[in-house]
Amino acid sequence: MKTIIFSILSLLISFSVFAQTYYVKVKPYGKRQWTYIDLQEAPIEIGLHQNCYPFTKDGISVVKDNNQFAFLKADGEMLETEIKQFQLIHSAGIFGGIQGFHDGLVAIMVNNKWGYLDTIGILVIPLKYDFVSIFDGGYALAKAYGRTYVINAFGEETPVEESDVYVIKRFSEGMAIYCNSEKEYGFINTKGKVAIPPKFKSVGYFMNGLAWARNFHNKIGYIDTSGAWVITPRFSSARNFDKISGLARVKTISGWAYVNRMGDILKVNTTRYWGDFHEGLARGRKGDFFGFYDNTGTWVIQAKFQKVRNFHNGYAAAKENDKWGLIDNVGEWVILPNYSDMRDVVKID
Repeated sequence: MKTIIFSILSLLISFSVFAQTYYVKVKPYGKRQWTYIDLQEAPIEIGLHQNCYPFTKDGISVVKDNNQFAFLKADGEMLETEIKQFQLIHSAGIFGGIQGFHDGLVAIMVNNKWGYLDTIGILVIPLKYDFVSIFDGGYALAKAYGRTYVINAFGEETPVEESDVYVIKRFSEGMAIYCNSEKEYGFINTKGKVAIPPKFKSVGYFMNGLAWARNFHNKIGYIDTSGAWVITPRFSSARNFDKISGLARVKTISGWAYVNRMGDILKVNTTRYWGDFHEGLARGRKGDFFGFYDNTGTWVIQAKFQKVRNFHNGYAAAKENDKWGLIDNVGEWVILPNYSDMRDVVKID
């Protein structure tokens, strides 16, 4: 009996390990087009594309050829869609770029009306909205006929109670940014209610329970989901909190530093560049080279690379001798630097 149980457990563990695949978008040296490889440098057999975007957790990427978008599955097959010609959301900022599938749905626009396709390629939410956001946590925001709605994955609509909605953005941790006609920012929850009244000059997305907010004295601090100040506004610029390090990058009177959730300041004086923390590590620079330090300011990966990108899913792209490769969180090469460009690693569950 014990042997049987052990075998079942082993099978489940093996399945959980191999069910996760890591892909990275790369540009082969001497080529102008992009493609994808896994951590063993095995390519997805798709050829090269004019442009392609990172896979999402749904295992589907956006590719673009001849100014037309299409969807690529992780098995190398193209996704057949009910609608062939469409536009996608293009947004700026940390979540910027072309927006593909999120929570199993992708927003598409045809003839200036928005709807959503599912991962089978079927239009499951009709093309009827004047504006939509990506889905996050099972919810999105949409506008139609002068009204604002929270919609779920089934297309069910909950009217937003606030009538003065000038700008709306996507949900993050159940809270969506909105701006009224007076250019005051607040947050709407997934029930369509105002969770935090519009009383800020600008705000950031909620991440790890906190969001940065700028008051009308032009100072930035951090608020919780009730809208209360957790860190009093005293910074000129601020970024999101990293879950592992517990730090966020802020700009003080004396320059860039880091703040923890208690409001304590960490200054790192051994770097010429202060990056945001991602997965417990921040990019730093000594002389002409880049490396990474931790939340004590200790250099974990020495500054020896021409350039580096942030850590994502345990790996970071790094440049040496004008070529890009991939390193792990101790600075060892996982993929040797042989590519002319490389993006972040994406994990497909």
